Amino acid sequence: MTSKVKHTVERLMRDADLCDAGQGWQAAETTLRLSGWSRARRAVVLRRRIKADLAVVEQGDPEQLRLSFAELADQSIVYEYAVLVTSLPHEILCVAQLYRDRADAENPFDEIKNHWGWGGFTTQDIKRCCFMARIAALTYNWWSLFVRLADPTRHTEAIPSRPLLLGAPARLIRHGGQTRLTISHPDAEAAWVEAACREIPGFFKTLRRTAEQLSPLQRWYRLLSRALVKHLNGRQLQPPAALPALA
Repeated sequence: MTSKVKHTVERLMRDADLCDAGQGWQAAETTLRLSGWSRARRAVVLRRRIKADLAVVEQGDPEQLRLSFAELADQSIVYEYAVLVTSLPHEILCVAQLYRDRADAENPFDEIKNHWGWGGFTTQDIKRCCFMARIAALTYNWWSLFVRLADPTRHTEAIPSRPLLLGAPARLIRHGGQTRLTISHPDAEAAWVEAACREIPGFFKTLRRTAEQLSPLQRWYRLLSRALVKHLNGRQLQPPAALPALA
């Protein structure tokens, strides 16, 4: 924070009436104009009490950072602060929630850039950039759904999940009209991989039994309902109702 922002935070926390901003945060608002800005803007200052111990980084030696933990006594009151600059006219609670939602959405963008190469392809041709960005996003979506079918209870990022599900040697044996696939996995997560290799084919086998009665769109919604069961709380997604044809 700049000195002017720090002064604004100190003034608000001392004089302003704080309101509830959700999830343990308190907030107050003011206007702020920093150097280089053409006008003053609305600023929402949030604070939340820190109850756990703090990790402190000491930078005395530029080549060696020192990490220490500071224990907070019961009588100590320590807050963390955030300053949101916005042009939105919404009430403080809505603004704070919008920024929290935005922060949650930054994790998938970070994963696509660092795990799937979204940040590693640039060209002066905007069409090729858009094409490659769409391919990376589509691959990320498909892989996320695939891993969710294996374990719907959690999101598994690409760096740990790709080697687990793609890096195991396997042997296919056909004998007596039967096909047997033997997968040998040296990783400590071999039990999870085995469960995934059973769970995914089992789901598609069940889906195949009812595939003749379902349209392609309905089958797609069954797949999404299975992959996102944690967020849907077991609810079955249904395709939107078709609009009536105009006479």
